[in-house]
Amino acid sequence: MSRIVIALGGNALGKTPLEQQAAVKNTTGSIIDLLEEGHQIVLTHGNGPQIGMINLAFELATASKEKTPAMPFPECGAMSQGYIGYHLQNALGREIRSRGITKSVATIVTQVVVDPNDVAFSRPTKPIGSFYSEKEAASLKAEKGYEMVEDAGRGYRRVVPSPLPVDIAEKDIIKNLVDCGQLVITCGGGGIPVIRDGDQLKGIPAVIDKDFASEKLAEMIEADFLVILTAVERVALNFGSAREKWLAQMTVKEAKEYCAQGHFASGSMLPKVKASLQFVASGKNKKSLITSLEKVKEGLSGRTGTIIVKH
Repeated sequence: MSRIVIALGGNALGKTPLEQQAAVKNTTGSIIDLLEEGHQIVLTHGNGPQIGMINLAFELATASKEKTPAMPFPECGAMSQGYIGYHLQNALGREIRSRGITKSVATIVTQVVVDPNDVAFSRPTKPIGSFYSEKEAASLKAEKGYEMVEDAGRGYRRVVPSPLPVDIAEKDIIKNLVDCGQLVITCGGGGIPVIRDGDQLKGIPAVIDKDFASEKLAEMIEADFLVILTAVERVALNFGSAREKWLAQMTVKEAKEYCAQGHFASGSMLPKVKASLQFVASGKNKKSLITSLEKVKEGLSGRTGTIIVKH
């Protein structure tokens, strides 16, 4: 039996609630197969499309005649955790009951602590929300203090910092539930970014990369495996070129060299590889797997996927 943290990408969950309800049905079988085999499972997930949709809805509502109050970004993150978790736990719970498994599934709305001095706060890079004209972007910057950048010729978008996680406020209750053998959904969207202010946790407008949050969680609950799911079955060198090479295994040293050589795109595979090697380097006998959802069971048995090992 292994303790496994599985990180599910937000794009795999669709862009609307109806799309998501349909998509989560495809996630349940592989995950519950592992639970049925006796593994302890913790599920994390992204929320990029979902938090963008929520943020946009409130932006439009704020601009309407009714003048709906603006919703702070951390609260938008909490909303996305709640409704994605609801859909996931509903689908997973149905699969659990259909197989006669006597376990429960629960979503933990999770606060992830970041360092207020993280260099990311001086270099906001994570685009969120809708696109604006140059004039609208200038107005938002003047009125609300938003950082606005031009995004790939499609218009201007707000950008927020993407700091690294340093602690998880709910780690003890998550670990307690996992120790009891329950299926936990947590750290949705990388968690709600918070900073410590005396005895309070204060939400801040930022987005934590869900792969790094999943890695931090895996360390804290003493997981054996970190599984990061993506659109491809294996990691590749020279992806998309004539020299493309699919990798069955990487050591920490090799992974660092490949990262330094620029093999992995910063917006897709790079954080997955970096989070994986960070987890593997964190303790004895730790392993990470990068593969697709459909191949997770085969990947854990060594038949496919890219395994990252210490040596």
